[in-house]
Amino acid sequence: MGTGNLISNFPNGIFATPNLGGGMMIGPVGEVLFVDYATGSDANDGKSWATALKTLGQAHTNVTSNANSVIYVNGYSTVVETAMISFTKSRVHVIGVNGPYNPGGYGCGAKVRIGVTTDTGDIALIQNTGVRNTFTNIKFISNNTLAQALYCVAEGGEYTRYYGCEFYKSTHLTAAASGNLAAEVLCNGDSAQFIDCWFGDLVNARGTGGSCVRANVSFDREQITGKVARDVTFTRCRFNVNAAVTGVAHCYVTAATDIERSLVFDNCSFWNAHLAAADPGEAVLIGAAQTQGKILLINPSTIDCSAHASASAGAYLTGGSAPVDNTTGIAAIIDT
Repeated sequence: MGTGNLISNFPNGIFATPNLGGGMMIGPVGEVLFVDYATGSDANDGKSWATALKTLGQAHTNVTSNANSVIYVNGYSTVVETAMISFTKSRVHVIGVNGPYNPGGYGCGAKVRIGVTTDTGDIALIQNTGVRNTFTNIKFISNNTLAQALYCVAEGGEYTRYYGCEFYKSTHLTAAASGNLAAEVLCNGDSAQFIDCWFGDLVNARGTGGSCVRANVSFDREQITGKVARDVTFTRCRFNVNAAVTGVAHCYVTAATDIERSLVFDNCSFWNAHLAAADPGEAVLIGAAQTQGKILLINPSTIDCSAHASASAGAYLTGGSAPVDNTTGIAAIIDT
């Protein structure tokens, strides 16, 4: 590829075509920046691998908003951030370079991690509030023990799409450490879409102490000011827990107004570790009957959990355990 190709705007092209899950990016993109933690420097211009930036945070600072710009993250070494990335820019596409698209989201080579910080505003590794951003082939990691750092990713944008990404938080696993509130992902996004993604792990026991939830995804309304989960979809995603108590859940809808319009889990699996001390009562725990939206589970696979979702709270099921009669395939409310 040479100058002026439809994939990049830098002289010699790149070694791989960007793939955002459904296929190639179409048409000319905006600027292209590169992140390489091992060899880069945040003093560089980031416009080639030879002059790569060191951190994703600096790439976000440098990138042009609303230009369909692309940030490539090298899969060779973990990018370490020292503060939360407030991802406020829009129409930016972050792509991990580690071979082709990774359906299932497990084992992404391009990793971005935050360790222990002291700023009480650092609630996550990344807080996204931009419009139509995409993230592909990235493993997001939080090892932050700060009391306020309850999430790995805090999603509060509009039409954000995550393709083949992994979300892992090793801390806040117990009730004493706010594990009843913490999650790998806080979802306050408007029309957020998670496709072929992996949440949590089967190794770290979570929920020790009381009725600690310590979910993979929390839908707690307006933890990002003014933001709420609205028309959110999870497609072919896997949610993983190692439950120490029955109160643990893969997904946690806290209050009656947490979901607006719709929340859909399409062909997702909810997995509790075989060696877990307890079976979660529900994979999708709903704290109150929903008044502003409905929840639909399509062909769910639930392993070592007592129920797909809470009863009489606005959750519907189609496929999987649907009755084998002439109503099969018609969404049935979960009320028993």
